[in-house]
Amino acid sequence: MTGDDTTSGAGAPGGSVMPSDPPAAPLAAAGNGGSGASGAARPADSGPAGVSRFSISSPSAGSPAVSGSSGSSGASGSSGSVHPHPHHAVDHTAEPTDDPLAIRLEQLILGADRRYTPFQAARTAGVSMELASRFWRAMGFADIGQAKALTEADVLALRRLAGLVEAGLLSEPMAIQVARSTGQTTARLAEWQIDSFLEGLTEPPEPGMTRTEVTYPLIELLLPELEEFLVYVWRRQLAAATGRVVQAADDEEMVDRRLAVGFADLVGFTRLTRRLEEEELGELVESFETTAADLVAAHGGRLIKTLGDEVLYAADDAGTASEIALRLIDAMNNDDMMPALRVGIAFGTVTTRMGDVFGTTVNLASRLTSIAPKDAVLVDGAFAEELIRTGDAPQSETRAAEEAAAAEKEGEAPAPYRFALQPMWQRPVRGLGVVEPWLLARRPQR
Repeated sequence: MTGDDTTSGAGAPGGSVMPSDPPAAPLAAAGNGGSGASGAARPADSGPAGVSRFSISSPSAGSPAVSGSSGSSGASGSSGSVHPHPHHAVDHTAEPTDDPLAIRLEQLILGADRRYTPFQAARTAGVSMELASRFWRAMGFADIGQAKALTEADVLALRRLAGLVEAGLLSEPMAIQVARSTGQTTARLAEWQIDSFLEGLTEPPEPGMTRTEVTYPLIELLLPELEEFLVYVWRRQLAAATGRVVQAADDEEMVDRRLAVGFADLVGFTRLTRRLEEEELGELVESFETTAADLVAAHGGRLIKTLGDEVLYAADDAGTASEIALRLIDAMNNDDMMPALRVGIAFGTVTTRMGDVFGTTVNLASRLTSIAPKDAVLVDGAFAEELIRTGDAPQSETRAAEEAAAAEKEGEAPAPYRFALQPMWQRPVRGLGVVEPWLLARRPQR
């Protein structure tokens, strides 16, 4: 969980390179990437996805920034002056593939033929070499020098990003973040689809057929359906995220919010990696991640990310986070193939960036997980106070028993506490000083 904002593309940081090996259509939502698509009507047709490797290189050292026909001279000029970078010599060893099937698949996925070198694409989009280079690096693409490997879709993606900057809708750093977050997210999605989904479906259906003979028609059938589904899910997630933000109490809370953050960690996973075969280990991790994702979503939390043997989730309130944690432990206990689970949760101010969460609250939740007993949930003092404040847990079990007895005597129902809290010994936690963890459990219902 680091907020590292370094570029992911290979090569020098200046305007001489434009990165890489596209994992998926970073800016694509729908369409075939052909020319003539309206820049304002719909999300950008596929970006540089499917292109094997590409980069922008200045045609000659010291060349001026390119201004083009798209009217983006403002974006181009500003980017050249605000972010001056020297040009560096780059060893362009990553050439685009010339495999006929790979090229046919690329054309099918992108909906366009290779037409431009990186320099030509930047010029056609009306974007400076330096700004185009930064966009492509942010999306995670490596270098190809000046090979003719880009399409109309790549030009359109550049034009749209630069247009958002020029119109003042996004700052240049924010546009870079959009490119980076989209590239990283779709890269993982595309890798999963190829490794886990298409690999199984492209098994030759008949003896004598090769996988390559099956791949093209299969992708041709799946592409429009997967594309539409991707757009649907993205819009749903965007609507949910927007709803959470606009309900924030003030502008500051939109960025730095008070959340419950939980880590759930499989106990003894390192030993399992030495004992299980790779396929068995992969199935165990997939089962754990699937179970965790389903439970977190079903009970109103948000899965931030999965780390193999660990998941990180967040919830708007302590009660939701508690319910998720205890149900995760129950689910692992009910599966004989799963190891024990331990969970740590903290409550407090959290900074959100690019779908991830950062800050002391997140670090504390991680530390609590590392000291939690197996099949148990440890929470920090702020989380315990929040459960008590909302009436989800009693301040003390003794007082709760007295209240229940008094209510029963009066013929009334006792307070409906859902959780029990037991204070643990104070202990030092690396980097965070002394903390007093609380053991969280489900309270028996009368």
